[in-house]
Amino acid sequence: MGFEKAGAERKMQLQELKNIHLEAYDNSRLYKEKMKAVHDKHVKRREFRPGKLVLLYNSRLRLMPGKLRSRWEGPYRVETAKPYGVFHLSHPSSSNLIKVNGHRLKLYHGEKMKDNKELEVFLLEDAPIEVD
Repeated sequence: MGFEKAGAERKMQLQELKNIHLEAYDNSRLYKEKMKAVHDKHVKRREFRPGKLVLLYNSRLRLMPGKLRSRWEGPYRVETAKPYGVFHLSHPSSSNLIKVNGHRLKLYHGEKMKDNKELEVFLLEDAPIEVD
């Protein structure tokens, strides 16, 4: 009779352990959903239309790039935009298409500067010295 009672108690303990596992699984799932919502709220959506000029971030430039060397290459032209932030780019000097993630791109504003014919030049000089 002692074995039957111990067996029943062991079954109860296993059932409680199973319930604790299921509760932990549900808590983990809820936590992940909340963290995903917080993360997605802070992600910047970048939309580049075909034909726009963009700069590409060179993430492989690791070994001694130099202080003043830019990590942005380009400009590249956006050929197609696929779902989930995938863009096909073409460089003006080659016909190859490059497939990149949209997080590595930023809009190129240099073309707007070329269209503007007027250019204002400021000469930097030393400030005049006042003599009393």
